[in-house]
Amino acid sequence: MDDLGSEAETVGGAEAQVIPLHGPGREKPEAERDLREEDAARADAPVVAFPGAEKETPDEPLSAAARSALGFLRDRLTGDYTVDEFGFDAELTDAVFLPPLRALYKKWFRVETHGVEHLPASGGALLVSNHSGTIPLDSLMTAVAVHDETGGRHLRGLGADLVFQVPLVGSFARKSGQTLACHADAERLLRKGELVGVWPEGFKGVGKPFSSRYKLQRFGRGGFVSAALKAGVPIIPVSVIGAEEIYPKLGDIKVLARMLGLPYFPVTPFFPHFGLLGAVPLPTKWSIEFGEPIRTDEFDPDAVDDPMLVFQLTDQVRESIQQTLYQRLSQRKSVFRG
Repeated sequence: MDDLGSEAETVGGAEAQVIPLHGPGREKPEAERDLREEDAARADAPVVAFPGAEKETPDEPLSAAARSALGFLRDRLTGDYTVDEFGFDAELTDAVFLPPLRALYKKWFRVETHGVEHLPASGGALLVSNHSGTIPLDSLMTAVAVHDETGGRHLRGLGADLVFQVPLVGSFARKSGQTLACHADAERLLRKGELVGVWPEGFKGVGKPFSSRYKLQRFGRGGFVSAALKAGVPIIPVSVIGAEEIYPKLGDIKVLARMLGLPYFPVTPFFPHFGLLGAVPLPTKWSIEFGEPIRTDEFDPDAVDDPMLVFQLTDQVRESIQQTLYQRLSQRKSVFRG
């Protein structure tokens, strides 16, 4: 047969019938279709956890502290960090130096601050403080107070020559923002808008005997006032209570001091009798007060050459600190409880 569309053919003389694939009688069984529909429904159904099965929790991201620590280590290894012209390493100071000092600040001395509103949020200022304690921990605690109360500003302290001559101590001082106490460095820092700290009593203040506690020593010739006048920045008096009693200095072994090249070798109720144990500071209660700023920008540029004005401002700063110390001491009930 030549008609390909016909439904019947003759094969070997017998007629064969072509049955369409989906013709009558070739439909899918109803039961099979129902099972497939049920399987599809199960596939779309939500998955319910089996009772008692442990839920898988996604890995928690690293904490902010961990990320900060990893970032710090990466920068140290790659050398990708900044040190300014004075050797100050801000990242190292925040990550390594400040945390242990902050623990001492909060847990051991329990420092309270007053007058923090007098600390400028930006721009330069000269902070002038009393100095005491046999070991100058007061400068370190003041640096912590300034950093934490201003939201991260660093106090750039001016230190004596001896600080930078002692191994390790000098390197620590440089990297944490301290520099030599000279007019040129002080003026440069102030003009850059930094907070600069100075302790005019020097070693005469920090090493004075316990019987002279809270009595300010001579403030020098007012070099810090000249630097503030040249830069036109305010002077902020700072009064620290509590540092005088951490190492009550009863005597001085001058022979040992000369041998070691130190300004004094202190004798306290516990040192050197108890060795290193005697070097642990007493847990006195501290308070740090930042006084009202004394403006210098209202003076003429030539005012720095007026010795009477420099002396007057120096005496004003000293008197402000001394009166604040007396006022705070009159309100203090206990050396250890404040």
